[in-house]
Amino acid sequence: MTRKQEPLEFWKDWRLYFLILCIVLVAELVGPIDFSVGPGVISLLPLLIAFAIGFGLYFTPIIKEKQSKNAQSFVTLSISLLVAKIGGTIGPAIDTIMEVGPALLLQELGNLGTIILALPIAILIGVKREAIGMAPGIGREGSVAIITEKYGFDSPETRGVMSMYVFGTVFGAVFFGVFASFLAAFTPFHPLSLAMASGVGSTSMMAAASGSLIPAFPAYENEIVALAGASNLLTMITGIFVLTFIALPLTLKLYQMFTKRKSPNASSKMDAGE
Repeated sequence: MTRKQEPLEFWKDWRLYFLILCIVLVAELVGPIDFSVGPGVISLLPLLIAFAIGFGLYFTPIIKEKQSKNAQSFVTLSISLLVAKIGGTIGPAIDTIMEVGPALLLQELGNLGTIILALPIAILIGVKREAIGMAPGIGREGSVAIITEKYGFDSPETRGVMSMYVFGTVFGAVFFGVFASFLAAFTPFHPLSLAMASGVGSTSMMAAASGSLIPAFPAYENEIVALAGASNLLTMITGIFVLTFIALPLTLKLYQMFTKRKSPNASSKMDAGE
């Protein structure tokens, strides 16, 4: 009986809908905010403004725990609509995507850079087996599924990947939106190469990054949206294989080398009990 009532109660949460509407209206009225940094321009999109407002309201009595939990379902719904819009944009630009060719497929290897950079730093500051879940990639849904399946839900590796998932959900879009603006302003990269780099396997991060590129390169708007969407979709797909067969084994080898442990599986059990 209770299970049948839960969806009904969810759709009756008028307080949540009203807050969402107010946040969206305020964000649209305020943004985008452009300000100059040297020779370039950084654009703060309504998406980032809405995030800041919602994050701030979370710590006030305005948002109750009930609204916070119910809002999680809207993330999936809104991203589904965004994916549908991106899919409609990819079709007309299929010729441009085909011309790019292997670059879209090979860019996933760039995620290996997170291992080389992040793993030594994590170990240096005292992170243990959690670093294995943190380092290979940006910790999206595919990474969470693979790490959880391999090591178990209560393992330190899963704690690591889940911490990255939460951190990316909260701060990822903000970071990629601002970082893309910096790259557009201060580097000689072609706008289409930056659009491809926006597809990191997270729809919200991709939307923030590509959205920041459009004000800087308005003539390439359709191409930026199409390439970013295609890149993001391919990264989601190829990322699973790269993580399984390349990134995770490489992370384990480097972790063993840096910590001078001969048996990673055994040390996992020991760390789990610490």
